[in-house]
Amino acid sequence: MPHPTILASTGALTHFAGRFFREVVRPRYEVQEWLYQCYVVGYQSLPLVGSTAFIMGLVLTLRLRPTMVQFGAESWIPTMVGLTIIREMGPIITALMVAGKVSSNIGAELGSMRVTEQIDSMEVSGTNPFKYLVVTRVLATTLMLPVLTIVADAISLYASYLGVNMQGVTTLALFSHNILGRLNFSDITAAVVKTFCFGFAIGLIGCYKGYYADKGTEGVGQAANSAVVVSSLAVFILDLLAVQVCLVLGIA
Repeated sequence: MPHPTILASTGALTHFAGRFFREVVRPRYEVQEWLYQCYVVGYQSLPLVGSTAFIMGLVLTLRLRPTMVQFGAESWIPTMVGLTIIREMGPIITALMVAGKVSSNIGAELGSMRVTEQIDSMEVSGTNPFKYLVVTRVLATTLMLPVLTIVADAISLYASYLGVNMQGVTTLALFSHNILGRLNFSDITAAVVKTFCFGFAIGLIGCYKGYYADKGTEGVGQAANSAVVVSSLAVFILDLLAVQVCLVLGIA
């Protein structure tokens, strides 16, 4: 039987998500703060995501090559790497990097604002702290993660192209043709749709953990740590559900 704390936390998070959906459609809209959070989530995460994607594409190609050569299927390396990155590795690795960087920052930032009573001060002054602090950050992570994933996929595929040319010779046009020739529209659609879900979960969990932090400075650290752990776990659970949905719909 699940621990009551898990059930209570799940219910509280669901209520928190419901409040987000109510607040997101009500004016006033904090456009300037949302754009700033898009800059923080997207642009400031790009170096970490880009470097990780480059290493992932290069390592995946170099590790796959000996096996493919052994079976005489060296020409299939671009196709295998491309499908792996676009379908699974790109969205998952990007989401985990963003969860580690952004979700922890959101948890720590909102947690410190909670324990120093800044959120309470905003409520007393008539400002809606939920819309200003939570809605803008969740929307930013939801919209920026797909963009980061597309950029990461491109960087990773280019790294794969360099890896193929380390021990052979192929043109960029042929490399691209081998990938696009086996790629279906449903592959791209499913990958993009689940990145929206990943981004929403990462932002929502980070905001939830920080918004309700307590126990002083110790609570700030706990909020940042639990935000990373729970959001990373949520990414894997959502990916598992996405795979099952694709299998049922016949688009896997």
